[in-house]
Amino acid sequence: MKFTKKKIERYSRQLILKKIGITGQKKLLSANVLIVGAGGLGSPIAIYLAALGIGKIGIIDKDKVELSNLGRQIIFETKDINKRKSYIALKKLKKINPEIKLVSFSKNLSSSNINQIANKFDLIIDGSDNFRTRFLINDYCFKKKKILISGAISKFDGQVYTFNFRKKKSPCLRCFIPVMPKNLDIDNCEYDGVIGPLAGIVGSIQANEAVKEILGIGDTLCGYILIIDSLKLTFRKVKLGKRSDCYCNEK
Repeated sequence: MKFTKKKIERYSRQLILKKIGITGQKKLLSANVLIVGAGGLGSPIAIYLAALGIGKIGIIDKDKVELSNLGRQIIFETKDINKRKSYIALKKLKKINPEIKLVSFSKNLSSSNINQIANKFDLIIDGSDNFRTRFLINDYCFKKKKILISGAISKFDGQVYTFNFRKKKSPCLRCFIPVMPKNLDIDNCEYDGVIGPLAGIVGSIQANEAVKEILGIGDTLCGYILIIDSLKLTFRKVKLGKRSDCYCNEK
């Protein structure tokens, strides 16, 4: 991969970091990441990953932009209302970094299409807002031995998980939530509400975790839950062990 003068200037602040440099930047430019959801979490995730030079980014989201989205989904503007989120997000990201490859999927992720969509991506970032999708992504990433970085926000609280299924000791979402909730929309901010900046905090952390996993630097969140209380402004890492009776031990 040839580093042009323009590339060196674009990524200069990353290149001078000893833990990144030319070698690390090449890894980022060769990486491929699928972002599930272009909403409150997906917006900051996509913006930061595009800006720092992830070589290929896919975004899947079937929804259209609504006025109520604009308080936290920072990739969209008022003029984008009623337009497809995945399409608009792609246009915005292309303006941020025209050198990377961008792919959009304007559809819901399902058991029938997840392999076709996610198969060519090594790392999946879950920014969805419902348990049905969360469990689907978790089970797929476990089966395919992919890295999954998942985030959740509700009211003033947030959570971040990293599941590196390339490691045998990695827990999964079912180790934390063994049974899918009866109300599959219980995690949806449409019902409980959410403060906008929290989405930026959690999404930014997810993007940061993706960089660490791609480069193999820092301390991974795998095996932990990061719990964020935005009112008290506290961050707690809680150990998440692999359950002996979990799905991920039965397969």
